[in-house]
Amino acid sequence: MSRPEFTMELTAQRADIDELGHVNNAVWVQWIQKVAIAHWDAAAPDELKDEVFWVVTRHEIDYLRALEEGETVTARTWIDPEAKGARSVRHMEFEKDGKVHVRAATQWAMIDKASARPARVRARHLAPFTGTGD
Repeated sequence: MSRPEFTMELTAQRADIDELGHVNNAVWVQWIQKVAIAHWDAAAPDELKDEVFWVVTRHEIDYLRALEEGETVTARTWIDPEAKGARSVRHMEFEKDGKVHVRAATQWAMIDKASARPARVRARHLAPFTGTGD
């Protein structure tokens, strides 16, 4: 079964490089956030954006290959179609030349804007990202 994915390219800049000459681990975390926000902005309908927002509760990151200044990776992200309570998992891979450099799974909690409290994730909340029905 195919899964809906969002992709974007990121290029390592001088400021992203650490003393070892590759993209710093903290930058990868920033990129994970940047790609997640870009996917939200591209896929979520306005009424959903008006209703909820998301906060990170956990990152799991595998750093597999270094990336150097000037190199570009393609970030691919997709949402797990199953949610538990207020929590949903976003998967992400950063790939260059067919090789995964970083793989991540981030657990997000959905927050209701009106109450500022966690809210149960329903199929309708995930539908714009998973391709599943309302």
